Amino acid sequence: MPPSLTPQSQESVQSSSTKQRARPDSAHDSSSMEALIETCWSFTDPEPLKALLAQSSRPDTKHDPKERSLLSCGTPILQLLLNLCTIARVQDDFSKFGHIIHRLDNLILIAREKCYAFPYKDVPFCWIELFRLASFLKASVLAMESTWGKTEQFLSRNTKSKFSQAAFRGFSERTMDEMVEAIDTALIMAGHPSNDKARAKINGILETLQRIHERKVTNNAGIPSPSKRPRLVHGPFSRASLTPNVQKPVSISSDPSLPAFERHMQHPNNEGLGPEPLLIKDSLTEWPALTKWKDISYLRSNTIGGRRLVPVEIGKSYVDSAWGQSIITFNKFLDNYVLDSPEKVDNGIAYLAQYDLFEHIPALRNDIMIPDLCYATCSPPHRSSPFLTKHSALPRLEGPMLNAWFGPAGTVSPMHTDPYHNILAQVVGRKYVRLYAPREHKKLYPKGVEDGGVDMSNTSNVDVGLIAGLDGNVDGQKAAIDEFPLFKEAEYVDVILEAGDCLYIPLGWWHYVKSLSVSFSVSFWFNDTNDMD
Repeated sequence: MPPSLTPQSQESVQSSSTKQRARPDSAHDSSSMEALIETCWSFTDPEPLKALLAQSSRPDTKHDPKERSLLSCGTPILQLLLNLCTIARVQDDFSKFGHIIHRLDNLILIAREKCYAFPYKDVPFCWIELFRLASFLKASVLAMESTWGKTEQFLSRNTKSKFSQAAFRGFSERTMDEMVEAIDTALIMAGHPSNDKARAKINGILETLQRIHERKVTNNAGIPSPSKRPRLVHGPFSRASLTPNVQKPVSISSDPSLPAFERHMQHPNNEGLGPEPLLIKDSLTEWPALTKWKDISYLRSNTIGGRRLVPVEIGKSYVDSAWGQSIITFNKFLDNYVLDSPEKVDNGIAYLAQYDLFEHIPALRNDIMIPDLCYATCSPPHRSSPFLTKHSALPRLEGPMLNAWFGPAGTVSPMHTDPYHNILAQVVGRKYVRLYAPREHKKLYPKGVEDGGVDMSNTSNVDVGLIAGLDGNVDGQKAAIDEFPLFKEAEYVDVILEAGDCLYIPLGWWHYVKSLSVSFSVSFWFNDTNDMD
């Protein structure tokens, strides 16, 4: 039995006044720990694996890789998972704790290698599910380290109080780090569970870890006062890029009504262009994010102290030869790439780009609202668009698609076009956006199918920042102008988005985006999504 289970406190004796203050909080500590252990214990239930093994052993069972089941992983892997779940429940020897973690790491490695062996869309479901299950089991076993050998007693109603506080004290920062890493790596690489019950359990574990983190922060050091919390837009981390001059401004509207917006889309001023971009003012005034997301302490706090993992793009843009991707903690992303901190030394540029951060971290979803304009009756793709047929064939979305865009000054989205209408909401900082109508596509030199069969035809070969003189590279600018001579003839509109602004980007319009400061934006893709529930 690990020493952390001893109910007697091993910490230094507190003053009586401190103890009196702590007593009301002990119930919160206990209830959080109980909720965590109960959920993690349920993940080690061996019965579903026994049922799968029984099915696997039947002579008439066919292992179809397309089946949404673990069966195709094979009997040896199913048997190993069952053995590990059984040991995790018996808990007769603490040395077996490390054995379980080691074998689960082996299974995660096998699943990862299988996932890398296929194009993502072709990965057999069984390996994706194994990645998730082994990762969630690892997190669950880690959670039970401080109750090992006594977990069943801990979960029995009449003895919970005896161990809850000791388990809370024994629940280490390292354990929390490793649990979050295991869960988030699986969520990012394998996706959220399709099973609603499993999804609810994982969300419950993460929410409980959030509460435990907050309790430990409060118990150990208190909460910094709002006046001392670092903010994104003030201070040494707000270095800005050179602000471009807006040459051909986008039309402006102040918080248009839904009927007015639909008229803008469906009855354009110029039929040859179709609906045009629109800068929308004063439509985000009710968003808590406008204030909260400027606060670094708030962002760290709502990511379990910055422990949550996020996928980031490393490099100037996704068309750059040195571009890559990485999964890092939110703290590392902030300290190494976003803030002016000692850790930020020639790390290059990293961008949390086009990621559904709000499914990943639901607490941040509560700070924003889907604009009513996303439920407009939409205009079809314009006749001049090279993607007319492709975009017309896209199914209607069940609801707007949300993505987050967060990074330092200088992040770039190269000129491209999206398959849906888009409202880009600027929450923190400033961005420069230049837009070209679908009819200009031949002057924008679209890419084609790249090596490996990747269709990049929605992305321009033109480096707009270079050719428009936004990057300060005079020699490169001249060479780019010579390489793409028609580009200078393409007509465009441009705009600088300030915090609180929205930009409507019509379906099929090409757009280049550059952050002028630390920037946090949310995009809403929509196409006739008129269910506002």
